[in-house]
Amino acid sequence: MRQKPQQFSPAEKPTTLIILSGLPGTGKTTLARLLAHQLGATYLRIDTIEQALRNSSALAGSVGDAGYRVAYALAADNLQLGKSVVADSVNPLRITRDAWRAAAAGTTARVIDVEVVCSNLAEHRRRVESRHSDIPGLSPPTWREVIDREYHPWDRPHITMDTANSPVDQVMATLWSLISHSAAG
Repeated sequence: MRQKPQQFSPAEKPTTLIILSGLPGTGKTTLARLLAHQLGATYLRIDTIEQALRNSSALAGSVGDAGYRVAYALAADNLQLGKSVVADSVNPLRITRDAWRAAAAGTTARVIDVEVVCSNLAEHRRRVESRHSDIPGLSPPTWREVIDREYHPWDRPHITMDTANSPVDQVMATLWSLISHSAAG
């Protein structure tokens, strides 16, 4: 029997920054979109921001950390307004993880770190190699680019969600439960 996710009334819904991190192809964008919709939260996707920067021709070549910096500023603005934010990014380094947390500094927002993984290497590869970008002009990374990407292990408590062997609705129900529990206490 499935349990209905906890719903918050607007007066009791805590302002939260939920940071979904992980390598491409793990399922973090799917989960981030579902969470943002369920929470009525602002959704910030680094891939979208970076492609918009490339399309603007404002930056020649690599966008570097510009996409992340834009997202941190947008997150801070929304959190200061009392609006929850769901951030969707690879978030591979301690410095990027710390910067997301800094975006919530000075607000009453809770910060919840979620690392999305796909522990089944064959399934992860299949996902990466069969993906098509939903962002015009963005080419998804190759499997080689995914496995060669710099991605540091986590050094602080966080939620880990493994999407390898469970349907999306089951992963989402588990994640919602963990986030609701974290937000409640």
